Amino acid sequence: MSSSVSDGPASWYRASVAVELEPCRPLEGEARADVCVIGGGVTGCSTALHLAEQGYSVVLLEAGDVGHGASGRSGGQILPGLGTDITTVQQAMGLTRAREVWEMSREAVRLTAELVERHAIPCELAWGYLHAAVKPRHVRELEAFREQLSRDYGYEALEWLEGDALREHVVTDAYPAALHDCEGGHLHPLNYTLGLARAAQRAGVRLHPRSAAVEIRRGRPATVLTEHGRVSADFVVLAANAYHRDLVPELSGRIMRAANYMIATAPLSEAQAAQVLPRNDALSDANFVLDYYRLSADRRLIYGGEVSYDGREPPRLQSRMDAKIARLFPVLEGVPIEYRWGGDVAITLNRAPDFGRLGDNLYYAQGYSGHGMALAGLAGKLMAEAIRGQSERFDVFAAMPHRQFPGGRALRKPLLVLATNFYKLRDRL
Repeated sequence: MSSSVSDGPASWYRASVAVELEPCRPLEGEARADVCVIGGGVTGCSTALHLAEQGYSVVLLEAGDVGHGASGRSGGQILPGLGTDITTVQQAMGLTRAREVWEMSREAVRLTAELVERHAIPCELAWGYLHAAVKPRHVRELEAFREQLSRDYGYEALEWLEGDALREHVVTDAYPAALHDCEGGHLHPLNYTLGLARAAQRAGVRLHPRSAAVEIRRGRPATVLTEHGRVSADFVVLAANAYHRDLVPELSGRIMRAANYMIATAPLSEAQAAQVLPRNDALSDANFVLDYYRLSADRRLIYGGEVSYDGREPPRLQSRMDAKIARLFPVLEGVPIEYRWGGDVAITLNRAPDFGRLGDNLYYAQGYSGHGMALAGLAGKLMAEAIRGQSERFDVFAAMPHRQFPGGRALRKPLLVLATNFYKLRDRL
């Protein structure tokens, strides 16, 4: 597994790029801007776009190519909610604040659709999402979740499916029940990210790929150094997520990198697609180490799962993923896997996103915990609002308490692997 599209396994997303950026070069020499954004994923591109539309001068630095991290490699699911259960938020912040967070997560989905339409981004946006139970325990948990969202959050977009009603959405015997969310959906994540970057360029953002930030010198103005240049800016936005390279040491222990793995089949026939996801929903299961999938516009099955925290590919990864697809959809026997790739996400200890500011001019958003495709766009909008002096909405997220992973630098990964192995075992029970 590699974290870079330029030197890692070829993804189907990279092979199907439909957005061309305006010419841009690595940073060389001195630059001055109101805001320097570090990171060319959805968070950074959204921040830069929203600031530029408000008249700010923005320089965006990206270590590789735009979208080379999770933003351009993910399952592409656009969902309300967070990477953690809303109960975690409610227990930490109270019901009133949790309701605000939930509604803003719904806003994040609407914002995604609005950006796609406003900037004519060709990213195959489609609607419909299934959260599927794998075992009876999940059925009870999903029933309780639906009741909680209706009772406490006024959310009525979830439809209970089982039996024939469920098979109208996903044709497999693997799931006893599922929740269908009409507000969720899916898209081509790399084309979406590139579309945001293109819109940011057109709004005046100076985009510099292959310009890794190597140091942030705090102050007002702050200075961000790259190998061949430097940016002086009134504000800095750290939007590198899993790829921040210890630029801000006090944030490093609050996230862990987790590698996820994906495949894309050859295009299915219409008949085969109708025997997999006949209504073109995205799906993820309810396991702790979950599997997720969807169909692309050319009817490939885009399937993701498995996890690694230690930087090594899991044993028998290819055969295990292939076996899962075979069990789910016997109709796909003989359909070749044409692409395999991986990418890193950042997780927090409580799986809630970590937003905040250090001093009065360094903002950050990180740790979406696998649930950032929509929320990252909103994070960019909220950081732009905060830089403009309207921080109330950003501060709702920033108030979420976060702790460092236990064990210090030496033991964080072994302890997390141990904990994950426990949950993997629980998934099998």
